[in-house]
Formats: sequence, C-alpha cells, structure tokens
Amino acid sequence: MPAADTIAAIATAPGRGGVGVVRVSGKSLAALAAALTSKQLEPRRATLATFCAANGAPIDQGLALFFPAPNSFTGEDVLELHGHGGNAVMQLLLQRCIELGSRLAEPGEFTRRAFLNDKLDLAQAESVADLIDAASVEAARSAARSLVGEFSRLIDALVGGLIDLRMHVEACIDFPEEEIDPADRMAIRSKLESIQHRLTSVMAEARQGAVLRDGLTVALIGRPNVGKSSLLNCLAGEEVAIVTPIAGTTRDQVRATITIEGVPVHLIDTAGLRPTDDPVEQIGIERTWQAVEKAGAALLISEAGEAVGENEARIVQQLPESLPLAWVYNKIDLYGIKPSLARDARHTSVRLSARTGEGIDLLRHWLLETAGWQPQGEGVFMARTRHVNALEAAREHLGRAAAEQDRWELLAEELRLAQANLASITGEFTPDDLLGQIFSRFCIGK
Repeated sequence: MPAADTIAAIATAPGRGGVGVVRVSGKSLAALAAALTSKQLEPRRATLATFCAANGAPIDQGLALFFPAPNSFTGEDVLELHGHGGNAVMQLLLQRCIELGSRLAEPGEFTRRAFLNDKLDLAQAESVADLIDAASVEAARSAARSLVGEFSRLIDALVGGLIDLRMHVEACIDFPEEEIDPADRMAIRSKLESIQHRLTSVMAEARQGAVLRDGLTVALIGRPNVGKSSLLNCLAGEEVAIVTPIAGTTRDQVRATITIEGVPVHLIDTAGLRPTDDPVEQIGIERTWQAVEKAGAALLISEAGEAVGENEARIVQQLPESLPLAWVYNKIDLYGIKPSLARDARHTSVRLSARTGEGIDLLRHWLLETAGWQPQGEGVFMARTRHVNALEAAREHLGRAAAEQDRWELLAEELRLAQANLASITGEFTPDDLLGQIFSRFCIGK
C-alpha cells in the first residue's frame, strides 16, 4: 500500500441511521476539505457545513472535523464528514472524496497506518478489531484494556528485563579474560527466574483473554429424539431449533451462540446419528461428523431412563480421543432422577432436564471449565492465539536458557530468541505478510 495515497471509506455500518461518517486520511487534506465544504476548517473543531458536489449542488449538511497530522488516529491528516445516515447519502459523499483524489481504503487500512506511524503498537491495533467484534460486556472490557496498552506494558516490561539480562550476559562473553564473579552468576540466575515468573503470570492472563475472544465451539450429538434441540433451546434461552416428537426433525446444523460469565459458547445442534437410507438425513449425518471435527468439545445426549446401547458406544468410539466429552442424560424429570455431575477417566456425565432446566447450571459449569475459563476479576486483557503462541515460545526459550547458564553463548542466544518472540506481539519484529493477514480481517473504514 503506497503510504502517500489518500484513502477514504464509510466508517459507519451500512443501512439507515441517524448519523453516518465518511473518514479520509492522507497528506495535506486542507484543500480537499475546502473543496467539499467551501470552508477553511479549524483543527479539532466541529464545523457545520454543506457538503457539495463538483457542480456546487448540495449533497448533505452535517459536521466536518479536521485533525492535522501528527495529532490524529492515523498520524496523517484526517477528515471526518458526519452526515445523515442514509446509504445513498454516504455513497455520494464517498464518491465525492474519490473524485477529489482519494481511493477506497482497504480493510483495516486506517488502523494499519496508525500502527506504521507509531500511534499504536500491534497488540493495541488488534484490540481495535477485538473491541468491535466483542460478543459480551466482559470481552469488550478486556479489549478496551488492551487498547489502552495494559497488555503492551506487560510485554514491554518483560522485554526490558530481557534486554538488561542480555547486556549482563554479553558483557561476560565480551570479556572472557575476566573471571566471572559467583555473585554475577547468582544475579543472572535471579533475574532469569524473575522474568520466568512474570512471564508465567502474563501467560495465564493471556490464555483467559483468548478464551474471552474465541470462546468454545460445542457439538450436540446423539440419536434422534433424545432432546438435542430442546437442550440447545434451553441453553440459548429461546426457541432456536424446531422441537417435535418426530425422530429426524433436525436435518441440518442449527447454531446458536450464548455467553456464560462473558465467555462465548458456540453451540451446534446436529442431525441425529443413526443408520438411515434417507439421502437427506445421510447428508445431515455427514455434516454432524464434520462439525465434531471442528468442535472444541462435544455433548453426547441420551435419555436418562434408557440403557446405553450399541449406537452410543459406536458414537463414542468414533469421537477423537482428545475431544472433551460430556455425556448428557436428558429428561430426568420423566424418571424422578436428581440432577448430578460425575467424572471418570474418559468423560463427564451430567444428568439434567432440558424441559425444566434442572441440572443446566452443572452443564454450564462444565462448559466454562472445558473452555479454560478461570474468574480473574477485572485484570484480564484481550489476547489472540498468536499472542499465546508467542508467549509459549518465549517460555520455552527461557527454559532452555536456564539450562545453559554455564555456556554463555548458548544462554545469550536463547535469551535473544525469547526477546524476539515477545517483541513480535507488539510488532517490533513482525513480517509484512503477517501484518497483511492481521489487518485484512478488519472492517472497511477502520
């Protein structure tokens, strides 16, 4: 992307609304603003203006805000046109900006320019998208913490500690004729242990942030007519799936997302698993197994009063061994059975009633536990899988460094690799292709 280009996009969601915003970013936008508004705009002051077409005809009347570089979101001149929120009006305003020399912005290009101009680091830039996509209040709060730099400050502190430790180690390497004092060895060991301890704490919070962002995908499986759709509706709190006494009612996947203590749980109700000659039902069963392959957990549902049959045993044998499984015994209200949760080496058993709601809290607790959620109070920040992977890689290098404290060159190299992995989180060392992947997932106008 040529950095000198002037970019423009509609920054508000499509559709009908009270206010719509067109955003422009580039160099020397004062002339473009004057052509649109016939006014010289004061910096950072909302100005009532009529937005005009090339022939002088009015397009709309609204507010214009001009933010000169470098005191703007992108670090360039930024112009915002706040007009009436109709799709036609917004398109006319955007087209006028393009006529005046702008081009349509790529997804995430405004935020990418903010990153390239050192207005945000990469972790903060990613949190912009996470804040927009937040599915719960807790996720939004965590993304906001990352946006204001809480996560970045923790990473920067770890990197600073590693730089200090590397300076000490490199000095020992550069002056081999000097005998290394035992106190120096103790100081290096103590600093390394301190960094490892702080990294462990950051990793725990990052994993919780990743859970808040990504949640858990759960496949509901079992024979037809055991209450899968009823359980989905009970967990979702609404009639998401059709429920009838007729076996095989669900032919295709039905999806719903719920939040449990702020953690998004993506539920997939699937077609009943049974031998069938019905070609439509066979397609539904095939899609059931596809959903199982992509799920992070499965609920195998059967009826509480019935003996476990060959069909359930066959289903369990086909499930991946690493897939967390809860065997849900539904309809306990029909048999006078009390709700309960029990565990063995292979899976968890939950007895509940999707009709009355008895035992549902036990299942919710298991879902949270399986997702990896541990209540952390107000200190959780938003994190992505790539952040967790980078922290894990840094932890491994620090572990190897601890084992190489008598071989200074190897110790120094492991510390360097640990620092590089941590620096990739905030974007100090990040390949351009990774930047392209990250920002391409943003919405246009942000």
